[in-house]
Amino acid sequence: MSEIVIESASVERFGDVEHALTGGGDGASCWCQWWMLRGKDWQTTTTGQRREMLRDDLRIAPVSGLVAYAGGEAVGWVKVAPRTAQPRIAHNRNLQQSPEPMDDPSVWAVTCFVVRREHRGEGIAGELLDAAVTHARRHGARVIEGYPVDTTVKKTSSNDLYHGALSTFLDAGFTEVARPAPARPIVSLTV
Repeated sequence: MSEIVIESASVERFGDVEHALTGGGDGASCWCQWWMLRGKDWQTTTTGQRREMLRDDLRIAPVSGLVAYAGGEAVGWVKVAPRTAQPRIAHNRNLQQSPEPMDDPSVWAVTCFVVRREHRGEGIAGELLDAAVTHARRHGARVIEGYPVDTTVKKTSSNDLYHGALSTFLDAGFTEVARPAPARPIVSLTV
């Protein structure tokens, strides 16, 4: 396996963002907008509109996504941004069990991972999470949350792991702070 290099996503690198997001799973239809849109707004947007919304998101500093490269190829993506910039989080009853106030801009959330199908199992999600923590810390995060899937409780398809696996977050030093559903903990890291 090639060395993994993580870079900030940008409009200039949008071709790489597209490549990372279209390698398997829902990335090619979601365009990492699930957490940006409430239910009715999600239902009324097209895939093309969500793609352009992501492009617009990448014009805002600090950027909300990072791209993993292996051998020069974009092989993965992670979404990391303040919770306040991801409106669906505050409206999700399960995630409201977080001990952190929903309106606190110093609380960031890692909400989406995509790893191209042919690169899964190579540790890329862990590398992306480490880089997301560094990115959030660098931009003023006090706490970083994740909403992963506990695969020891529930067998999960690769597609449903866009939330990340609990083991990946625990390996990165996160601790569980709530468990709103049997397989869906809330994890947190104070930085």
